[in-house]
Amino acid sequence: MAEPVSSKPSYRAVLSVPSLGRVLLGMQIARIAQSMISIVMILFALQRYNDPSLAGLVAFASIFPGLIISPIAGALLDRHGRVRLIILDYMVVTVALATGAALSLTHNLPAALLVSITAISSLTGPLSSSGLRTLFPLLVPEPLWERVNALDSNGWVLATVVGAPMGAVVAQVLGFETAMIAIAVAYSAAALIMLGAPDPRTDVASTGNLVLDAWQGLVYTWHNKTLRALAISLSTCNLSGGVVEIVVPVMVLKHLGMGQEMVGYLFGLMGAFGVVSAFFSGRIKTEGREKRLIVLPLFGFTIATAILLVPGGLAPIAISMAAAGLMNGPLDITMFTLRQRRTDPAWMGRAFTVSMNLNFSGFPIGAALTGVMLTIWPVEVAIGLGVAANLAGAILGYVMLPHDEAAESAPAVAVAPAE
Repeated sequence: MAEPVSSKPSYRAVLSVPSLGRVLLGMQIARIAQSMISIVMILFALQRYNDPSLAGLVAFASIFPGLIISPIAGALLDRHGRVRLIILDYMVVTVALATGAALSLTHNLPAALLVSITAISSLTGPLSSSGLRTLFPLLVPEPLWERVNALDSNGWVLATVVGAPMGAVVAQVLGFETAMIAIAVAYSAAALIMLGAPDPRTDVASTGNLVLDAWQGLVYTWHNKTLRALAISLSTCNLSGGVVEIVVPVMVLKHLGMGQEMVGYLFGLMGAFGVVSAFFSGRIKTEGREKRLIVLPLFGFTIATAILLVPGGLAPIAISMAAAGLMNGPLDITMFTLRQRRTDPAWMGRAFTVSMNLNFSGFPIGAALTGVMLTIWPVEVAIGLGVAANLAGAILGYVMLPHDEAAESAPAVAVAPAE
């Protein structure tokens, strides 16, 4: 008889959960590939097409279509499980990137088609991002949630440390098409690793109608005070994330005249500081202190973004990115754990998918706005937008996030077993 997994909080206990290591490995490979996509496609638009507005539109297309269909994606996750849908997303991205690389090599990739392929690759994104995040609380005992959420958060920031510099360097040395093919291969590898991973089922609050289930997921999320507060405050703050995603490459390439590999190094620096921050933040018991551990980093992001306004070449940009990385750890881990505590398991697929995508919705909008702004105004105007968005998001979080652990009510629907 197998020994029970210890629920005493430690990273060793988390990694002893059966099959979790396999899931984490597949997740990490895919996230590194995703981090490579982000930087490669923006640099591709800036260098090949020499158009900041196109770079902003590409960043928008890489995220926004997935946000639109996220309620449907969440309903699918609740009804049909997670692992097979995660694999589906990885394969869609593989095909989209391979197609883009082939078209570019044959000089048949106009700007409109580049945006279209990017949009198609993002459509299934919520299946993997939300699928993984709702899989963790089903596989891992609740006392270990802070630790597994630290590994989850570190997965993103470690992917930035490795993926962003790798993507920029491969694109610089071997070409953008080779970088796209390498990313496609990584996604394929992640899909293979995920085959056969455990997929625990839960009771599902379902009407039997996919569209109605998706709508009720939106309703549940909006009526959940915590999820609603996170959506409004973080979507506002994430406008600034979109600003930084475009502003930093433009400042490095166009203003400082440096190579695209430096852009990758700077985003990698942010990830490196995020890894350290997330590791130590995972040791903090967040229960009862969630509001403070979310709002303070949001104010910290305001300062980090404002540092980009300081003249001095590369140094202020590096300091800003490092400071932003430090803020990511406590914010992510606290937010993930709070969302897990205050969501009914029967609604996790829909509520997490809708919540995650609402939280992130400001990012593509900020990137698209910044691309347009940089064709009209100096870069400082776009940075000012980022500072204002961070400050507004922090204030909204302070005002709206509830203090107590009161149970959140869900819409009254019949509960049926997952298919």
